Amino acid sequence: MLAQESAARQIVFGKRWLVLSAFVIFAAILGSIAPARSLAIVLQAASATVGLAVLVNFVVALRRQRVQRAQRTAAKTTMADDPNPCVLTTKEGDIVAQNNVALTTFLRPAQPTIADLLAPLFADPEALSSRLAAKATEGGAAKEDINTRDGTMRLSAHRVGEDLFWRLETLWDASENGAGTSDHGLPMVMASNSNVILFMNAAARSLVGRRVTALNQIIGDIPIASGEMVTVQTAKGPICMTVAEIGASANRRALYFLPHANDRFQDAGWSALQNLPIPLIKVAPSGEVLSFNAPAEQLVGAELTEGVSLADVMEGLGRSISDWLQDTLERRLLQKPEFLRLKRSDREVFVQIRLSLISEGGTPTLIAVLHDATELKSLEAQFTQSQKMQAIGQLAGGVAHDFNNLLTAISGHCDLLLLRHDPGDRDYSDLVQIDQNANRAAALVGQLLAFSRKQTLRPETVNMRDTLADLTHLLNRLVGETVTLTLSHDPILQPIRADKRQLEQVLMNLIVNARDAMPMGGEIKVTTENTQLAEPLTRDRVTVPLGKYVTVQVTDEGEGIPQDRLQKVFEPFYTTKRTGEGTGLGLSTAYGIVKQSGGYIFVDSTIGEGTTFTLYFPCHSKGAEASAPMKLTASPTGSKREDGTVLLVEDEAPVRAFASRALRMRGYTVLEADSAETALKTLEDQALNIDVFVTDVIMPGMDGPTWVREALKARPGVPVVFVSGYAEDSFGDAQMTIPNSVFLPKPFSLTELTNTVNSQIQ
Repeated sequence: MLAQESAARQIVFGKRWLVLSAFVIFAAILGSIAPARSLAIVLQAASATVGLAVLVNFVVALRRQRVQRAQRTAAKTTMADDPNPCVLTTKEGDIVAQNNVALTTFLRPAQPTIADLLAPLFADPEALSSRLAAKATEGGAAKEDINTRDGTMRLSAHRVGEDLFWRLETLWDASENGAGTSDHGLPMVMASNSNVILFMNAAARSLVGRRVTALNQIIGDIPIASGEMVTVQTAKGPICMTVAEIGASANRRALYFLPHANDRFQDAGWSALQNLPIPLIKVAPSGEVLSFNAPAEQLVGAELTEGVSLADVMEGLGRSISDWLQDTLERRLLQKPEFLRLKRSDREVFVQIRLSLISEGGTPTLIAVLHDATELKSLEAQFTQSQKMQAIGQLAGGVAHDFNNLLTAISGHCDLLLLRHDPGDRDYSDLVQIDQNANRAAALVGQLLAFSRKQTLRPETVNMRDTLADLTHLLNRLVGETVTLTLSHDPILQPIRADKRQLEQVLMNLIVNARDAMPMGGEIKVTTENTQLAEPLTRDRVTVPLGKYVTVQVTDEGEGIPQDRLQKVFEPFYTTKRTGEGTGLGLSTAYGIVKQSGGYIFVDSTIGEGTTFTLYFPCHSKGAEASAPMKLTASPTGSKREDGTVLLVEDEAPVRAFASRALRMRGYTVLEADSAETALKTLEDQALNIDVFVTDVIMPGMDGPTWVREALKARPGVPVVFVSGYAEDSFGDAQMTIPNSVFLPKPFSLTELTNTVNSQIQ
């Protein structure tokens, strides 16, 4: 606001001086050609203009001073009631006012600048005050926490009009805890990131006995970790001490040296631990907590009391705490950090603990230095979960491929048997049951492929409103009589690109889950609308790019999902339903279909209120016509015969046997090969006239697309039918380079195979 006012004043003054200059030039010209009377009139007008500019400038300055006085009065009123030292300065650092606490604290009322006032407290007050003033002037406020010999202090600066409001807080008073300038305190060294020593308190100076400038002059092993035992070069020779480190402002760090056996800081040092800003626990060899400081109590919780066993407040991740303590006491795992989980009832907290062995009066004692590792373990758990989901996806894809081969053989030979039995035969119903269960198994395998995002999708331009309208009757039957299904649509809904059949499967899965979450009935709301993301949306470790989307929300009024289970709902085989009520693949299937379609799916839930699943699908801007899947001309299952020679290449013997018999029954001449190499050797006979290649994609040795490209060099124009238990997109790029080729996913029926071959030959 001040910058805008200043710019406006400059424009006004510029215009006034422009008018004045014009007057002067005009007067000069007129003086050379006009009489003296005219010149006098012009000069009078110029003088009036100058007077007006001076008057306006005076009024603006007067108003500015009045605003500044009001702001300073308000700041002084605020300062008067503040229990901490407060100082009001100009932006340049000149002191305007101080409260009584500041006058009592600094005892330097005549100091002209804030840097002079802070000189007795901080090592480089000029740089500190300049840094904070620049940040506060630009951003409105700034603060830094500074570790000094007297404790930890926080200096903050706030912009008040054209002035700066300074406030000094004492976060930790060393003098009240025996860690100040006396020799009874803990030695503390302030070091930079480059290990240059910036400050040493009195205890540290007494310990070292000389002036040092670099950390490696007193600690041999660098870098060091907080809680690690190090050898400190002291005035009386090297001794072992434990280093506790905390971060300070301006890329500095404070290193505290904890006492060990046979040094004179041992007896008095423990009294200084109570308010040291590092969680510390003193533990007996039996695991009993002897003492702890305030940060440790805040981290561990109210369960941490003197006399409690360490195993009662935390648990090991894979090994018992007693074994860990024993290994440390026997110096087998000395200084090795350990991750443990706290037994807090309010939230899950992980800590990293490093133990140091000391001696008190000849009795071994352990000092535990704690660090909050909750965020680290959370990231580790997310990474592990991601790796696990990827491994399960790969496993699902491989298992689905093998199952598809088995199901192709089962359903195929069942089709062959059905051709030889009439509906009146006593075995006919059994064969139908086998065929139906094989189809159910194929659907289950399809869910595994959907989760692993390796299923074959047939994308087309889909209007979500029309899709839900087609499903309304079925969905109403699914939810039952006690649940109400409400649909709400955007009047002008943009089209999306997706597989309509798979999209219907996703919607049915979500609505069935919403129904099951409301056993006593309720309402399920399905809302579709156009959404414009002006900036990327980041949530659940996923970033949705900016752009236009169609969103679908499925909301229920059920019991809700606990927060600790919310991120597990998309895992395969994870279900909260009782045994036999669900497979745990519904949401994982929906997740796989949505992700493979280029969309995003999120879940929000509140216990006792309900759950909302939100789906984002990119809008299809081109508005292209729906690309219908390959239509196969249905042929009767009678004795219609076809002509042509088929080269069948399949490494699975049961699948090859079924396909060969099915094609021969339709009148084709079939040449079989169990590998790509055998197929190429067969084609060396130039007298053979091949009408179509039917080949598996993934085979030992040379794969399907590779041998087909090699064969087409000598036999160009031969159509190809690729069959595979994997998804089409697993070799989509290879297929694009092969003309006149189609894909037939496994498991396929007798009719689908013969119709596809006939379509390619025709």
